[in-house]
Amino acid sequence: MIRQFNKRNFKKICDELAAGDSDLAMIIGAHKYPPMWTRPNTFETLVHIILEQQVSLASALAALNKLRERLGTVTPAAFLELSDEELKACYFSRQKTVYARGLASALVEGALDLPALEVLTDEEVRARLIVLKGIGHWTIDVYLMFVLNRTDIFPIGDLAALNALRRVKGLGKEVPKERLLEVVAGWQPYRSVATMMLWHLYLSAPVRRG
Repeated sequence: MIRQFNKRNFKKICDELAAGDSDLAMIIGAHKYPPMWTRPNTFETLVHIILEQQVSLASALAALNKLRERLGTVTPAAFLELSDEELKACYFSRQKTVYARGLASALVEGALDLPALEVLTDEEVRARLIVLKGIGHWTIDVYLMFVLNRTDIFPIGDLAALNALRRVKGLGKEVPKERLLEVVAGWQPYRSVATMMLWHLYLSAPVRRG
């Protein structure tokens, strides 16, 4: 069964999570509901997620905006026309150039069909994407959450989500990821929405250092 959140049920899911977890209720009480982050199911969106790997959101967006300036409409075919130097001028690293070109080639050649992913289960989507170079589990998790609006994903590789989880649950850095997964299991089948609540806390009340 494919479960999705949408504008009609998002706040209801937040309320259900808050009713079962006082820490999540605290987030809503202090910072209101999280945004319902979504993105269109396009090549540009997946390139954006690739750019977000292991860098700040601002850096990734700067690179994407440079690419938009260069191409206008960001399509796989147009992307493949760009040289290494042109992509370097768009702040693409050598590694992310390889990843995005591989994705573009898969789409141009018909090895990957993004609209077709919309009717597949989470596991089937993961199996289709994981074979592409540079598309790992974090990238797939973000795609499932932001693009396909699947309700029950927890991105264990996302540092912001992990830091917010440790903070809201009072768990130290020494607590292993296996224990964190046990904690978030209590939010099933709405772990994606709970994660958005954690991100909302992370962005609304950043921890000051020093």
